[in-house]
Amino acid sequence: MLYGTGMSKTPASPKGKPAPKSQPRKAPAKPQGAAPEGDRIAKVLSRAGIASRREAERMIAEGRVSVNGKKIDSPALNVTAADRISVDGQPLPEAEAPRMWLYYKPIGLVTSNSDEKGRKTIFDELPEDMPRVMTVGRLDLNSEGLLLLTNDGGIKRKLELPATGWLRRYRVRINGRPKDEDFAPLRKGLVIEGERFQPMTVSLDRQQGANAWLTVGLREGKNREIRRAMEDIGFSVNRLLRVSYGPFQLGNLKPGEVEELRARVVRDQLGLEPEEEKPAARPTRARGGKPAGKPMGKPAGKPAGKQASQAPGKAGRPAGKAPPSRGARPEQRGGGKRPAGKNPRR
Repeated sequence: MLYGTGMSKTPASPKGKPAPKSQPRKAPAKPQGAAPEGDRIAKVLSRAGIASRREAERMIAEGRVSVNGKKIDSPALNVTAADRISVDGQPLPEAEAPRMWLYYKPIGLVTSNSDEKGRKTIFDELPEDMPRVMTVGRLDLNSEGLLLLTNDGGIKRKLELPATGWLRRYRVRINGRPKDEDFAPLRKGLVIEGERFQPMTVSLDRQQGANAWLTVGLREGKNREIRRAMEDIGFSVNRLLRVSYGPFQLGNLKPGEVEELRARVVRDQLGLEPEEEKPAARPTRARGGKPAGKPMGKPAGKPAGKQASQAPGKAGRPAGKAPPSRGARPEQRGGGKRPAGKNPRR
């Protein structure tokens, strides 16, 4: 026997047989419970501008949606770009680039696609040539001001989530002669009829006869939240105007006017990928459905942080607040009248 040679040999296979050849590695199998490919069918319909996710689910339940030639009755289905989708027998159009509009909702319009009481909705008054759009949140019948519109269900969902936490700022007129300390309960947070309201920011701007003007900020959007909170501390709201939603400002829009945001503003503010920003240049849509003859979507206002807080009919701002970027002008209630008509792509 030899020792210390520093060499070793591969042991021979028994009975002189050659060693087995190494087998090629197999691709690992997908773990059980792995997420399926593609996106939920309701999300795809929403991104294509057909309907919101909730409306898309109703359309599916009604048998109006087909995938690869077969009607489906459940939204629990993922689809990919290879699937053929049709709605009411028509092929699904390609998803448009995400777009957003600023809209000055006037008093007296309902923020919904239809109203069981037969009242006019915002969609009855939007320009005829606008694409199908959805509202981001709501404003009640007697409230006015900034309402965001979008053609993208993903944007709508993202902006409405409480986790987004964007500040919504309002100009509020109440009846009475309040003192600053009267609003302490609102700043701490209220519980009204078992419903918890998060703390609000409230500043007393000025007294105007029998009324007082306030600037109120909140980060959630419960139904009639400001009105209910004011009533709880003994004041009634007789005018409520939303002037900003996160970084988006009402600016100088007049009641009923619509203004599209630049695609780059939408992308930057919402953190969208650059490749999603490929909209064709289109004119800004004004009331009445006629092109306004200027570049698409001039952004209203300045970046976030420059919230509008100008009291109607008077320049100035509350102490400690940033100066207004483009003053809201709630005293203007005109804006022209457009021919009556339905938005054909609601």
